[in-house]
Amino acid sequence: MMTFLLWLLLLVFCWPIALLALILWPLVWLIALPFRLLGFAVDGVFEFLRALFMLPARVIGYRPAR
Repeated sequence: MMTFLLWLLLLVFCWPIALLALILWPLVWLIALPFRLLGFAVDGVFEFLRALFMLPARVIGYRPAR
């Protein structure tokens, strides 16, 4: 019986937090979206720089192991 009462207590205290999380999650996703796009752009720049630095080695015939 005590376990059931603890579950009811958990339900009473946590359902507002769960509803708040469901409502705020799309807003958090929208705020995080520009940072994700910036991350893709920075990753692309680093890949470009890596390819640029590896170009002389590739010209003389080096091929990276796959």
